[in-house]
Amino acid sequence: MNLTKILTIVLIGISVYLGYYLYSGVQKTVDDRKMVETKEAAVIEKLKMIREAEIVFREVNGRYTSNWDSLANFIKNGQVAIVERREELIQKEYGGEQVIVHIDTLGFTSARERIFKQTFSVNAPDNGIFMGYKVKVGDRALKNQRGYSLKVGDKINEPPFIENGFISSLAPLNVGDPVKKGQILMSIWDYKFNPDVDINRIANKPGTDSKFDIFVGKVDRGGIMVDVIEVRDPSPDNPFRSEANEAKNRKPLRFGSRTDVSTSGNWES
Repeated sequence: MNLTKILTIVLIGISVYLGYYLYSGVQKTVDDRKMVETKEAAVIEKLKMIREAEIVFREVNGRYTSNWDSLANFIKNGQVAIVERREELIQKEYGGEQVIVHIDTLGFTSARERIFKQTFSVNAPDNGIFMGYKVKVGDRALKNQRGYSLKVGDKINEPPFIENGFISSLAPLNVGDPVKKGQILMSIWDYKFNPDVDINRIANKPGTDSKFDIFVGKVDRGGIMVDVIEVRDPSPDNPFRSEANEAKNRKPLRFGSRTDVSTSGNWES
């Protein structure tokens, strides 16, 4: 084997090695980025759940809590009133009007159900004639699935669901009944958060024993003391997230503020 062949083989080997080295370096960067995004998505989901729990806790108790055990106990055992707000309009003798607001308590639901579930209505998109349901109570509704038929003029419309969820109630309608635009046809519920989450570890960052930092206090707003809350990830997975970063959305993941009356998350802006 002459020198030329030896050099060719060596150069090919070096080229293959360099190509693999560059590829593996790029692939590792891509994999690391995906891993960080997955971890941050889990942190954001946990922060959303904590935020919802704190909002409902304040609704019931008139304040936020910085005690993780109290928050966990509230989620597991707390009760939340179901209220209905009614307005009564009274005509004054001199021609003015007075609005009286009535708040009626209809019952109670568990704090866990209030925090973890969301309910929304399906309303008729137009005036028409009801032509029947395609689902029944208890069915799992899927996005873009057809749930009912409505005759508008000479056309039969079958509006699709815009959300996934479970059918909880159907309006008592028969085929041929007139329907008005905006009329509630059915109610749907679904989970906002994973119902199998371990409530006892609500304070813990997903997959770790590290706990979120939580601050609860009051600030003066025009002579009125108002509640504030901030919950923050103390150990960001993204190395570019730091308190020193000037950009709000590049600071460690958090919701709320120690100085402003807000519960917004910095991933939302």
